[in-house]
Amino acid sequence: MNPYILAILLFGLGLGTTITFASSHWLLAWMGLEMNTLAIIPLMAQHHHPRAVEATTKYFLTQAAAAATLLFASITNAWLTGQWEIQQITHPLPATMITLALALKIGLAPLHAWLPEVLQGLDLTTGLILSTWQKLAPFALILQIQPSNSTLLIILGITSTLVGGWGGLNQTQLRKILAYSSIAHLGWMVLVLQFSPSITLLTLLTYFIMTLSTFLVFKLNKATNINTLATSWAKAPALTALTPLILLSLGGLPPLTGFMPKWLILQELAKQGLAPTATLAALTALLSLYFYLRLSYAMTLTISPNNLTGTTPWRLPSAQLTYPLATSTAMTICLLPLTPAISALLTP
Repeated sequence: MNPYILAILLFGLGLGTTITFASSHWLLAWMGLEMNTLAIIPLMAQHHHPRAVEATTKYFLTQAAAAATLLFASITNAWLTGQWEIQQITHPLPATMITLALALKIGLAPLHAWLPEVLQGLDLTTGLILSTWQKLAPFALILQIQPSNSTLLIILGITSTLVGGWGGLNQTQLRKILAYSSIAHLGWMVLVLQFSPSITLLTLLTYFIMTLSTFLVFKLNKATNINTLATSWAKAPALTALTPLILLSLGGLPPLTGFMPKWLILQELAKQGLAPTATLAALTALLSLYFYLRLSYAMTLTISPNNLTGTTPWRLPSAQLTYPLATSTAMTICLLPLTPAISALLTP
């Protein structure tokens, strides 16, 4: 892609998110979301592969449906209450519609079906943008309207953790596994949203760091399915030894960074008298853990079951920068001891 066009598209992505962040009016927020969608579409379709075009079309249709629902709900809210302010959502009907529209935007279950399909059709770099940056703007809006829909948010959260765990069990494609991982993590964030928005933001940040590490590892190995992962030991042995720690951090195992948000969320849910919800969420984390363990096993304890066609991947040096990967891997593995300091910052 022409670097000037790429720069304009990335600028559009940043601007769309910033407009949504800065807006207190529903029309401006909607406009920011639309700019976001329109800026990423050329990035998704840039390889002109039928799968990429199909993924782009699916993404465009779901995002357009969500944006239309959001606009309809905010107009309904203005009609019922005379308010365009984002934080003045008092009527239950537009509040519920807006929550569901934003859930469709970020891919919360049961409105998640587009996410694995879309992510599977993209290359790993665009997939990374879709899994991280594209979640920011809708999340900012959910954070602002959160007090009005407690039961709905808990239902969305539990369903997402369940679907995110269950859906990834039988997958062999890494991008689909990461999509289900994304759904499960978003479920955890939404569960605790109304009780402690600061813990939600912490979870979002740690999820971004862990997902960045995972995508960069797969990109370095040019891996898109489990079989290809098994050849990584010959290409980057030290990284192959560290990758299970990255994956187990995504699964939320102590003593890794990924345990911190889960620990704080379960603690907060128990404080709020939602012990059954906390137990169910913790059990669904075991489902996710299974497929992270499966990836770790395939990567470190098996040799590739077949000779991969084409050029043997480890003969080609990767052109990828390793500084971002080194930094994010260190953060993914080592940040758990900072939990007391972070808890002190989070408590008002």
